[in-house]
Amino acid sequence: MVESKADQPSLTQRVEAVLAAVRPAIQADGGDVELAEITDSGEVRIRLLGACVECPSANLTLKVGIERTMLERVPEVSSVTAVD
Repeated sequence: MVESKADQPSLTQRVEAVLAAVRPAIQADGGDVELAEITDSGEVRIRLLGACVECPSANLTLKVGIERTMLERVPEVSSVTAVD
């Protein structure tokens, strides 16, 4: 059976799925993450919450943990940045 394009998850759904996959590790340290926006150029903008707001390792978590996973799993994504 051939799946139609309508059967494929949307870009937002795939981005949310990646965030759901990384969320338990972030929550284990008292933080959280939520999707703020996906730009037309493929930039995923996320909001870091909880302990992530003041954490000195937040940028490392963002780039090494979240962005790397996002780029591997969602090819349309060009980058992941944090917003306030």
